[in-house]
Amino acid sequence: MSTTPAPSRPDSFRPVVGAAVVLFVALLGIAAWKGSRDLAMARERERLLESRIEETRGQIDELRGRIDRLRTDPGTLERRAREDLGMVRPGDVIIELPPDLPGGQPPRPQKASSPPAR
Repeated sequence: MSTTPAPSRPDSFRPVVGAAVVLFVALLGIAAWKGSRDLAMARERERLLESRIEETRGQIDELRGRIDRLRTDPGTLERRAREDLGMVRPGDVIIELPPDLPGGQPPRPQKASSPPAR
């Protein structure tokens, strides 16, 4: 028996595999780019949140100092009561000023009306 090689047929499977590999690599590249972008945004948000945490910690320290002063310093407590709550001591003289007019103009004094003519 003689062995004759089978007729050669074009290999159509090879271009399909090549296209699939190229498509897969392109998808991986897009996913990597999106992932790196998302990671950069997350790091920026983390920096922003860390700075806000530091600001909040500073505000907490400031408020704790105010609380300590209110607990220990009677002058501070009295000043806050007068300024924030409008409290007065017995015997204090209270002077109420008229509210400012819009535009910063002081109220104009009114002329006394003349008695009616007879």
